[in-house]
Amino acid sequence: MYRVFEALDELVTIVEEARGVPMTSSCVVPRGDVLELLDDVRDAFPAEVDDAQDVLDKRDDLIHAARKEAGETVAGANAEAERTIADATDEAERILADARARAEEMLADAHDQADRTVAAGQAEYQNLTDRSRAESERMIQAGRDAYDRAIEDGRAEQSRLVAQTEVVQAAHAESARIVDEAHAEADRQRADCDAYVDGKLAEFSELLATTLRTVDSGRNHLRSPANLPSSGGRPTLYDYQV
Repeated sequence: MYRVFEALDELVTIVEEARGVPMTSSCVVPRGDVLELLDDVRDAFPAEVDDAQDVLDKRDDLIHAARKEAGETVAGANAEAERTIADATDEAERILADARARAEEMLADAHDQADRTVAAGQAEYQNLTDRSRAESERMIQAGRDAYDRAIEDGRAEQSRLVAQTEVVQAAHAESARIVDEAHAEADRQRADCDAYVDGKLAEFSELLATTLRTVDSGRNHLRSPANLPSSGGRPTLYDYQV
């Protein structure tokens, strides 16, 4: 490949140094040297250039073959995709059918369980209702029996109280008498107490009156001329006790 560039440089030098033709832009070059250099250039090109040219020549065939292969590849991919989609659709439908069957089975089991539960609840309700009705009837009968016994006991007690009416009246009369005597005794004791207090108050009043008279007498004696301090004598002492 280096020889190619070297031969091209020599060709450029020959053209630049060639003699020019007067009145034109042409020049005279040595034909043999130029042809020899051109042969060297042609011989120096590698085989890959010929192969590349062959490739260029066969480009349309290659492009057509590539397009054909691409079309076949796309068709195969589409077919594979369609098969995959069909398989996925079949699998989805199978799974959906299994799910529906399972759901229907579970729903049937749920309905059966609900029916059994309802039946059991109804049986329990009936049992409780029967037991409640029996207990209610038993309690009603017991209440009636208790009511009858209470009526009989009340009548017996009424008869007993009627039989004891005279005793009760006598007890009431005796209690009234005792109460009256108690009131009379209380009135008597109150009167005695009032009389005793009145007597004591009278005695105390008499004592106070006597004491006041004695005090007045002593004061009169103190005011007499014989007991004045200027007389030089001592005042007379009196005993004011009576």
